[in-house]
Amino acid sequence: MRGRGRAEERSVTVRVARWSALHPWRAMLGWLVFVALCLGGGIAVGLNSATSEDFRVGEAGRAEALAAEGGVQLRPTEQVLIRAASGPLDEAAADAAVKDVTARMKALPEVASVAEPVRSADGRVLRVQVELNGPEQEDQDHVPPLQAQTEKVAKAHPGLVIEETGDASVSKGVSDQRGEDLAFSEAITLPITLITLAVVFGSVVMVGVPMLLAITSIMATMGLAMVASHLLPDTGVGMSMILLIGMAVGVYYTLFYLKREREERARAGGRLTSEALVEAAAATAGRAIVVSGLAVIVSTTALFLARDVIFDSLATGTILVVAVAVVSSVTVLPALLVMLGRRTERRAAKRVAQGKSVRAYGENRLGRAYGEKGPGRVWHALLTPARKHPALTLGVSVLVMLGLALPALEMNLKNPARDSFSREIPAMKGYDRLLAAFPELRVRHLVVVRAKVSQVDEVRQALRELDRAAKADPLFTARSAGEQGSGGSGTQVLRSSDEQRARGSGTPAAHSSEEQRTGRLRYAGPPLL
Repeated sequence: MRGRGRAEERSVTVRVARWSALHPWRAMLGWLVFVALCLGGGIAVGLNSATSEDFRVGEAGRAEALAAEGGVQLRPTEQVLIRAASGPLDEAAADAAVKDVTARMKALPEVASVAEPVRSADGRVLRVQVELNGPEQEDQDHVPPLQAQTEKVAKAHPGLVIEETGDASVSKGVSDQRGEDLAFSEAITLPITLITLAVVFGSVVMVGVPMLLAITSIMATMGLAMVASHLLPDTGVGMSMILLIGMAVGVYYTLFYLKREREERARAGGRLTSEALVEAAAATAGRAIVVSGLAVIVSTTALFLARDVIFDSLATGTILVVAVAVVSSVTVLPALLVMLGRRTERRAAKRVAQGKSVRAYGENRLGRAYGEKGPGRVWHALLTPARKHPALTLGVSVLVMLGLALPALEMNLKNPARDSFSREIPAMKGYDRLLAAFPELRVRHLVVVRAKVSQVDEVRQALRELDRAAKADPLFTARSAGEQGSGGSGTQVLRSSDEQRARGSGTPAAHSSEEQRTGRLRYAGPPLL
């Protein structure tokens, strides 16, 4: 026992808990100051959101960077579809709608250019491509004015079905849907937690302890996440993860510590002070909380190995909120438990002085100590087969688990793309109709080459060979008749950085023989093998 006492004496967790228990008001004030500093610091520096450069990963990311460097990057585009509600397309009405769409879109500052209309192979759908200004990450901010003009055109031409789709429209629809889902989860998290704790404790004061720690931990983490975003940019999902995970671990750690403190109090039978009971609980519950928190943090760091900004954002938020929850559990929580214990002791002493019976703190409503509580009826029924027939129970359990795991053998692992998005999003319905009318737009590839001017002939020859190889590859779909020679996405388009600069300045740029140039060749079809 003396060896164990010396080990606990050396435990940082126990020493911190003891100090907090002996100085509860200082511990609580220090925690509030910590939360205020974290939140204030985060608000002062602001949130650094991820940009398009942060999403560049692997070879595709390097190609995008090269294209942006040479000024030949693909601009984001939107597609306006014009079709008849039923039957063949009215040519006169369609031409009037095309002119209306073109005029309205060209008047918007968010639009860089509007292409000539392209007809589908069956002639039933017209497509007007609208090129947007600005980087890809700003698409969602630029697309609402375009959607508003598309709606006005649709109202002005009631005999036609006019709709808009594209990368920006789909991304905005997915983001809005995801935001609504997360907002709903966040809205029900707090009420469900409050109701659950109220049922378990039946006391407003006891419900407030885990909620207070969870909420303050979340506030502190949000401030720290804002600061951390200047090293690892935020993608918009980090704050939601902080709220959901912070509420879960904050309440869990508090309940675990509280249960151990109650067990120690029931076992002591009034012989120990609240400070000693909290210290005893810290030797087991406090240490377990620290170990479990470190385990979560270490395992979550594996997300950084993906080298993806979304995973980095998720990992950062999770690590920070778990770390803060652990700190709150081993610092301010002991102080709160001591204050509650003293309050209970004072109330018990007052009732004894009045000659009334007292239910000891640490006992349930049946008068049974929490530390001596036996299993309930449900647990007794579940454990009885295992006690009487352990081998049979083990065999049946393994078979049940294997049966539940069988569907995993048919799991289809893939990169979530537009095909997996909800069709409740209006832009996705238009996207399906776009691909049905123009299947060549399903996949688009960008080949970027950077070389010296002296290597221009070599580069051209390599690109011609690539063009021939792509045409001969059966994986590449043939261009539709409507796209032949139309300049649509099914056509191979070669642009150089010279051309982009000339288009921007009106005059060609001069280059020395050593200057590097960037070229772009765009294909339609599946990936090159």
